Amino acid sequence: MSLDAVGITAGYTGTSNVLQDASLSVSAREIVGLAGPSGSGKSTLARVLAMLLEPRAGTVTIDGSTVRGTGFGVPAAMRRQVAMLFQSPRAATDPRMSLRSIIEQPAAIVGRTIVAHDLAARVGLTPDLLTRRPHQVSDGQLQRACVARALAQEPKYLICDEATAMLDAATTASIMHVIRDEAEETGMGVLLISHDTELLNALCTQEVHSMDGVDFQGRRAT
Repeated sequence: MSLDAVGITAGYTGTSNVLQDASLSVSAREIVGLAGPSGSGKSTLARVLAMLLEPRAGTVTIDGSTVRGTGFGVPAAMRRQVAMLFQSPRAATDPRMSLRSIIEQPAAIVGRTIVAHDLAARVGLTPDLLTRRPHQVSDGQLQRACVARALAQEPKYLICDEATAMLDAATTASIMHVIRDEAEETGMGVLLISHDTELLNALCTQEVHSMDGVDFQGRRAT
């Protein structure tokens, strides 16, 4: 059981390739770290794995099934298996929605009922915050809501793209504790992208470094 990128070459409209023949695997229950300098293609690979960007070459597979297309072009059952946490929670949320609605969004899309209070408590949000909108809460509180939204999706794999870069140390530790527990309890695989090598060393069962911005090699963290 794994989320795999094999031989990925990718770029954006009007640009040359950002990635060239990059490969990466995230297994169930594993927390895989991805480090590297800015511009090396980490976020591009994350978007390919999250089915938000179609590669120019190579394949993405989820538990052996090949992904075809991007976004809503991917069958819903496959699309829901991968969730993504972005660096900026404000860019990733609708400013008109309450935190409760943000958390409930994945379940509402598929007509499933969840208890927002339970998920909120799990990520460290108090009930009074659920009625507030993004501009009424801190970055840390909003990112906690984004974590709860991702968990509400019940994904098999979670991609965290510099998800703690804008947060203080205490909030980072709290959110990462939730994600690590989720991986251990449910078997969710996690790709953790960060410039913080101490964070990667503390949390990851595998650490993956970008090599010259395009090649990705995995090694077991010690």
